[in-house]
Amino acid sequence: MIVVSNSSPLVALARVGRLNLLAFFYKKILIPAEVHHEVTVAGRGLPGAHEVRNAHWIEVASQKAPPHPSLVQACQNLGAGERGAILLAKSLQADLVLLDDSKARRVARDAGLSVLGCLGILEAGARRGLVPGLRQAYIDLLRHGIRFDIKLLQDSLARLGMSKL
Repeated sequence: MIVVSNSSPLVALARVGRLNLLAFFYKKILIPAEVHHEVTVAGRGLPGAHEVRNAHWIEVASQKAPPHPSLVQACQNLGAGERGAILLAKSLQADLVLLDDSKARRVARDAGLSVLGCLGILEAGARRGLVPGLRQAYIDLLRHGIRFDIKLLQDSLARLGMSKL
């Protein structure tokens, strides 16, 4: 399975001590150079930088083919990491791209990519018994300044029969 990630799911999961879920579910995560730079160089000293740098199962990858001009155009207003992740995922015909930003998710879906974000990973972990404190993980995300629409968090908890935040 080919999985490509943007920086936000990596950083968010690392901040709540759950980056290892990605290795459990996917064995290997590919990231574009822009994401590697964003997390480990520009983000040096910030939560997630050390964890991502030392995760042997996260690899920097390059595009196999030049992107279609229409996809480049669609990605034009996204951040460098989001753009790089989408272009890499499309180039590699990835099975999944990990993105949290709603605009980037829309562009990726329009390009025919399957998309999952940090909340989906945590919810899948909770369903498998790997995240027994999903509600607390969501609270921790918010405490660490990771911004999510509260309705998304509430809906996720409701799907698993858990109490609201």
